[in-house]
Amino acid sequence: MQLNEADLDSFDRKILRILSTQGRISVTDLAREVGLSKSPVQARLKRLEQDGVITGYRAMLDPIRMGLDHVAFVEVRLSDTREGALTAFNEEVRKVPEIEQTHMIAGSFDYLLKVRTSSMSDYRRVLAERISSLPHVSHTSTYVAMEAVKEDGI
Repeated sequence: MQLNEADLDSFDRKILRILSTQGRISVTDLAREVGLSKSPVQARLKRLEQDGVITGYRAMLDPIRMGLDHVAFVEVRLSDTREGALTAFNEEVRKVPEIEQTHMIAGSFDYLLKVRTSSMSDYRRVLAERISSLPHVSHTSTYVAMEAVKEDGI
């Protein structure tokens, strides 16, 4: 059975809130912060993972310290928006490592991409060689971010 938002009680929500900022917290410490014993917290974690609410654990990296401080948002218009074309675009966009996020948009364009590179020249290469050659791309517009004001996950 798949969980939905209504199935999450206050303990589940508190567990998720804590894990979203303290992903390496021990189960013992998590149980203490939530106000339950260790066993019920472990059972809740297992259920949240099995039901796909918790999709994984990872290290949060600082892209600027990694030399990836150039961020561009790219509007993409496709020449074909039938299901096969969308599927082809989706499959290929997942293969471009510089594309950090891809969102299908209901509006005057079809997709919005967040692209992270080390420099404008690196971005120009990615745009010319990777993004423009994705299936069914007919037009792109680029907006360069000057500063990230808020970039938190859930």
